[in-house]
Amino acid sequence: MRFRLRPSDDSFYEFFTRAAMNLVIGTELLSELALPGVDVQSVSERLVEVEHDSDAITHQLYKKINSSFITPFDREDIYRLGSLLDDVMDHLEAVGSLLYLYGLTKLPSLPRELHEIVKVLDQQARLTAEAMPRLKTMKNLEEYWVECNRLENEGDNAYRMLLVRLFSGEYDALTVLKMKEVVDELEAACDAFEHVANTIETIVVKES
Repeated sequence: MRFRLRPSDDSFYEFFTRAAMNLVIGTELLSELALPGVDVQSVSERLVEVEHDSDAITHQLYKKINSSFITPFDREDIYRLGSLLDDVMDHLEAVGSLLYLYGLTKLPSLPRELHEIVKVLDQQARLTAEAMPRLKTMKNLEEYWVECNRLENEGDNAYRMLLVRLFSGEYDALTVLKMKEVVDELEAACDAFEHVANTIETIVVKES
């Protein structure tokens, strides 16, 4: 029987939960870009604000790790999970910024597949936010990482179909180049959510 000394301080889990809730806010903001007459600059600026808040949470988490004698699980895993959550937010913010800076929302309409990927990201964000509080007990998390990985596959399919559309001749070459950068950030965000899920699976297995 293994004996583990665990801190009663719940702040580590609170950091993860706050970071995950920011991801929900981020995907909600991206979803606003599909609304008619949306203020794209405002959406982009709000995404930057949320990304800055996520950075602050990550720095607070790192500071907490460095000042704690005992952590709820391996320090390396805490660092990795915090960093990966921050990576997702970075990709979401990049999507909003690029759409605004490249003027892509001035197109008659954004590709349907792009909105499909954003919908997948929104589902992944909500799953992740719901899972974080359960990290404290390490229970009832398997469905989360399985579903998150399934959604990543769904996002990959939408990404491939969007590439097919981009190179079909529907758009001029410059628009394709701009859109491709946005699409790659969306795909990277889907992958980053999967990396978070895989890391949580690893933590649960190690701690069980």
